Amino acid sequence: MVTDGTSLDLERLLKLRLVVARIGEMDRAGWWNTKGQLGPLGAIALMRGLPRTHHFAQARSVFAVAAHRCDEVFNPPGSWTLWRLPREIEEAFDAHWEHWVDAAADWVPVFGRVAELEGTDVTATLQGLALVGSDDIVALSRLRTTAEGRAVPLPAPFAGTNEDITLLALGFALGRPGALAVPYARAEG
Repeated sequence: MVTDGTSLDLERLLKLRLVVARIGEMDRAGWWNTKGQLGPLGAIALMRGLPRTHHFAQARSVFAVAAHRCDEVFNPPGSWTLWRLPREIEEAFDAHWEHWVDAAADWVPVFGRVAELEGTDVTATLQGLALVGSDDIVALSRLRTTAEGRAVPLPAPFAGTNEDITLLALGFALGRPGALAVPYARAEG
C-alpha cells in the first residue's frame, strides 16, 4: 500500500534525488542533458538572479530534465521511478519544498557537497554521504538490469517506504557512464 508520503523521510528523498541528479549530468555519467548545473558553475550562473534560492532552482531544473530523460529511456505503465512517484508522495514533497526554500541557508552545506561530487559511482557516493547502509547495499546486489540494459526492476511492488525510495536511487548504480538504466518499481495491486 502506498503511503500518503508522511511516513517517508522527504528530506532524505530530496538528498537522494540531488545526488543522483548530479551524477547523471553530462560532466559526470552523461545520462541527461544538463552539464554541471548542480555543480559550482551552475550555482554561479543562478546566484546573481536568485541569491537566496538558486540552489533550489538548480535542483528543480535538473530534476525535470532527469525525469524527462528517464521517461524517454524507459517508462512502463503502472510503475514508479525516483523522479515520478505516486501523486500523494509528490504532493507531500512539493508541499515540503517551500519549507526547504524558507530554510535555504540550512541547505547550503548539502548543495555544496553535491556540487563537489566527483566521479560516477552512485553506490560509493551515497555511502559516503551516509544516505545508504549495508542492508541497502545487500538489496542492491540482488538487482539486475533488464536484458536490453535500459531498466532495473525492483523485486517487489512499490509500497511507498524509505527502502523503496533508496533502491530507486541506488538502482542507478547499475547504469554506466553514457548508458542510463532506469530503476523502477511496479505499482502495487
